[in-house]
Amino acid sequence: MTYAVGMRLKQGLVFMSDTRTNAGVDNISTFEKMFSWNVPGERTITLLTAGNLATTQSTVSMLEERLKAPEDRAPSILEATTMFQVASIVAETLKDTIELQSRAGQEADSAFHATLILGGQIKGAPSRLFMIYPEGNFIEAGRDTPFFQIGETKYGRPILVRAYDPEMSFADAVKLLLVSFDSTIKANLSVGAPLDLMLYDEDSFTEGARSRFEKDDPFFRSISEGWGDALKSALSHLPEYEL
Repeated sequence: MTYAVGMRLKQGLVFMSDTRTNAGVDNISTFEKMFSWNVPGERTITLLTAGNLATTQSTVSMLEERLKAPEDRAPSILEATTMFQVASIVAETLKDTIELQSRAGQEADSAFHATLILGGQIKGAPSRLFMIYPEGNFIEAGRDTPFFQIGETKYGRPILVRAYDPEMSFADAVKLLLVSFDSTIKANLSVGAPLDLMLYDEDSFTEGARSRFEKDDPFFRSISEGWGDALKSALSHLPEYEL
């Protein structure tokens, strides 16, 4: 399992993902689940992955191979003229990957399922954010649904729903996401650090600033401890229940 979030803000797009994969408690590994492509001054694209690791790695590899293929094939994500077209290419690639792997001896394709978050901006249009499902369809973030989660979503969702504000700064968004991830990590062993972060400034058309938070990162630890103390303090100030 994994946990990843893509978020729309007035300032731009924010992405965060964990890096833990596991096939049992004694088989835990670290793999990057955040990928990006950039044409300076023209477009930037970021992809977050959750689900079967072989599926997600094959999907990313297929997208990369399309960039190198001859010109007589379908457009690549760096040639598509809109983010909607990029989402369509990624969705079709994911669907094809799952179908190909499910035909290779497995009785069901559910074992190969994966879900993706795609975000980015192409010059001439605003940034856009999509969630792509294993069936090859997708939805777009909007005013009523300004962020997407994939993977182990339930533990980190309440803080996002309560505290998200489209006007918030990148700095506040990072704190919000770290609290969301900390809550998930404490509740589910299948999610864990390092955590990858990317911040994309609207209309910059450059690869977003990237950071990684290790388990013992001082700032991450201060957020975790501070949030725990703040919850205890808030609980103590709530009205008393009279027995």
